[in-house]
Amino acid sequence: MSPFIAEIIGTMLVILLGNGVVANVVLKGTKGNNSGWIVITTGWAFAVFVGVTVAGPISGAHLNPAVTIGLALIGKFAWSQVASYIIAQLIGAMLGAFLVWLFHKDHFSITEDEGSKLACFSTIPAIRNNVSNLISEIIGAFVLIFVIFYIAGPELSIGTATDTKIGLGSIGALPVAILVWAIGLSLGGTTGYAINPARDLGPRITHALLFKGSSNWDYAWIPIIGPIIGSGLAALLYMTLL
Repeated sequence: MSPFIAEIIGTMLVILLGNGVVANVVLKGTKGNNSGWIVITTGWAFAVFVGVTVAGPISGAHLNPAVTIGLALIGKFAWSQVASYIIAQLIGAMLGAFLVWLFHKDHFSITEDEGSKLACFSTIPAIRNNVSNLISEIIGAFVLIFVIFYIAGPELSIGTATDTKIGLGSIGALPVAILVWAIGLSLGGTTGYAINPARDLGPRITHALLFKGSSNWDYAWIPIIGPIIGSGLAALLYMTLL
């Protein structure tokens, strides 16, 4: 399995299980209907655990353009590989979202609320305020990337970018799952904590292809730009503190 394929499969698994838990909670008639935020954040944390476990040894399990860009900014990942990783992550996210729809197809068909259907694909803010929503995504992604740099520790030593698969996989599946769980519980209530441009954009594209209703494209730039800014700020502070 190549790093490109690993990023596709790893991201696909994250979205299948992550958006899958959202579908289980919000779609009409499921066994997990209305089971709440704790179930969603726990499901997302375990989804990341699964994706990192599979992709970690092959690609480093970035599974997130913000991770890829952040590692490139601090010199731990080659810029020449950034585009291919991001493309793979988008493909994987779209495939994972399609599988969520396929798996829950009967429940999508009986769910009348279009917002609930969209929530199974992409993020929606609790209160729409572009400035506040952007700040939420910046801070959430900052915490994700900054902590990743420090949990990885010695494995991020200078010069290892081509020798070691640096990414979420380099810190182990369980620590990064706990990190994502903490972010979801503490910082996820305002925007749904995309903290990952591919996680939001890929499924939003899939939603647009599957449904005729609005995919809320006027909001879509926030979960793309916010995590990238947060990643850049995390990289800047990390390099400053070295």
